[in-house]
Parts: sequence; C-alpha cells; structure tokens
Amino acid sequence: MSTAAVEFARQNQPRFLNELKDLLRIPSISTLPEHSGDVRRAAETLASEMRRIGLETVRLIETEAGKTRHPLVYGEWLHAAGKPTVLCYGHYDVQPPDPLDEWLTPPFEPTERNGNLYARGAVDDKGQMYMHLKALEALFKTRNGTLPVNVRVILEGEEEVGGEGIAAFVREHPEALKADFALVSDTEMFAPELPTLCVGLRGMIYTEIEVRGAKTDLHSGMYGGAAPNPFVALAQIIAGLKDREGKILIPGFYDDMEAPSAEEKAAWKRLPFTRSITAKRRWDRRC
Repeated sequence: MSTAAVEFARQNQPRFLNELKDLLRIPSISTLPEHSGDVRRAAETLASEMRRIGLETVRLIETEAGKTRHPLVYGEWLHAAGKPTVLCYGHYDVQPPDPLDEWLTPPFEPTERNGNLYARGAVDDKGQMYMHLKALEALFKTRNGTLPVNVRVILEGEEEVGGEGIAAFVREHPEALKADFALVSDTEMFAPELPTLCVGLRGMIYTEIEVRGAKTDLHSGMYGGAAPNPFVALAQIIAGLKDREGKILIPGFYDDMEAPSAEEKAAWKRLPFTRSITAKRRWDRRC
C-alpha cells in the first residue's frame, strides 16, 4: 500500500510542486485587512482541492459572523470501520513578508534555488499542510478511492493572528474534530535528510502584570532605596521565574511532568548531536 502511494507521489511530484507554487502565489496575509480577499481565495482553493482528491463534507466554516475573520476549511473521510481517526491540522495564512529588501526573490513568486523552494509560507505552513493533502491524494489514487484510516482535515486562516476562531470552534463543537490522534506538520526536521517525529511541544501563556508604586514621581537621590520602585519589583518577579540553571521556580510546575522513558533517551542518543557535559547533567537532574 505505502509503496504504491509513494511511487504515485514520485511520479506526480512535478504536478504537486506546481500546485504548491500556485497556492504560494496567493498573498493570504491574515494580519492585513486589505488581504482578506486573498485569504478567502486561499481557503476556497484548498476546499476545491480537498473535494477533488476525494475528501467528503468539505466546507468553509465562518469563524465569527459580521467581523473580519477568516474561515476554517474542513473535510473528512470516515469509512474505515474499526480503524483509528486522525485529525490533520494546518494553516493557510501567512505573515507579512516585510522587510522586502531582505528577500532575494519576490516573496509571493515561488523560486527554486539550491534544491529549496523560497516563498512566504513555503515552510509555515502552506508547504507542510499541502503535503498532507498530497499524501491523502496518493493514498486515494492507489487504494481505489479509500484510505487505511479515518481522516479529518481542519485548516485555519487565523493562526498568524492568534487563532481565536479555531479556539472558539473547538470549544463549541468538540465532536466535529473528535479523533484518536492529531497530525501537525508545523515543526522542524532535526537535521537535513532526517525525518523527525515531534511528539510534544512547550506551551505558552500570555499575561499582563501591573505593579504600582508611589502616586507621584520620587527623586531617586532622596527617596531611592526607601520607596519601593515598581521597575525593581518587576525585575525581581521576572528573575524569580527561573534559577541560574534554567529550572522553573513556579510552585507545582513539575508536579505532573513525566520523565522520558529509556526508549526515548536511547533514541535521543542516536541523533547526530553532541550535548555538553553541563547540559547533560542539568537534564539528568531534572529527570
């Protein structure tokens, strides 16, 4: 099965590449209102392609009516009875290409150079996302229009502006994305020609801290040291988040963390990378 699909992909690589280039030419810049039409055009292009390759129930999902929001693109194939369901995620919006003078070639005119494809979105995330669709096409074509597992595909157009639309959709319609596991190809390869499976990512949190001091400005020569300084307090708060070796000092932060397994450590040791003794000791102590 996989051999036939891979061979199909190899034979159709020139077409796949040209299709990707056409997608990359669409300036789907979600952060700029003047490109909202381009973002929608990219969404419609992907929906059309998803229908063409064999996905079903393909539709655009408006994220917030009445506001300048960019649609989700959804498609599925759920006929593999008794098999797991994979949720494929990607985003079709891109960041602005500024500063333009740092580009060797126009950002929305895909250019092949030294075996690489250069364009805005070629690796974040149109390139990886489109590989998912082409892999599905190869499987459909070599399995008489079927897939070995159940598949849901969700593509968003607001990843570069915070992803509020998809966050709301997940909260309100969890059953629409129900799956046994998710596949996201928006990370990196460990090294050239070394396929990499990333099984976990660090999370992020945004917060705002307000520190208040005296009502009026106090002269540092007369009051410095005696009157608390909000800037010093902020520096102390931030400095207290980690120790000098990088350990996070937030109470309870490590309570639910699982140590890497022996198999994981063995796999890491096989990677073409040499850690310093200091880094190794630091990691062993945390684990």
